[in-house]
Amino acid sequence: MEVIAWSENLTLEKANEHGVRLVSKEDLFKTADFVTLHLVLSSRSRNIVTSSELNLMKSTAYLINTSRGPLVNEADLINVLVTNKIAGAALDVYDTEPLPAEHPFRRLDNVLATPHIGYVTKDTYKIFYEDTISRLEEWLS
Repeated sequence: MEVIAWSENLTLEKANEHGVRLVSKEDLFKTADFVTLHLVLSSRSRNIVTSSELNLMKSTAYLINTSRGPLVNEADLINVLVTNKIAGAALDVYDTEPLPAEHPFRRLDNVLATPHIGYVTKDTYKIFYEDTISRLEEWLS
């Protein structure tokens, strides 16, 4: 698999260091089979993906957002999914959480929608609970 990446902050040096090819935002959306988002939500990143980017995607491509819902303009994403302009989307973050019962993401057959629980792993819980116990022991001392 060839991994390509774009970010306003990504440098060629950093991309090379991680074994990815730096591309423009336009090229990312035009060429990727899977576009995954890994951004924090800020005023700069809100709606960083709109119909402009989504309409560049191949009809066989998928959008995966496990970062923050408002990174993607939800109405624009629903439109490309309903019209099958892209193959589908995998989402565990939404503009409104929990996802309302009548939301289109719940009924579209080209959407995999799950709760935002990707962080739940045995190792993560081990760290959380060990840190909690450690802090309590410090406080009790």
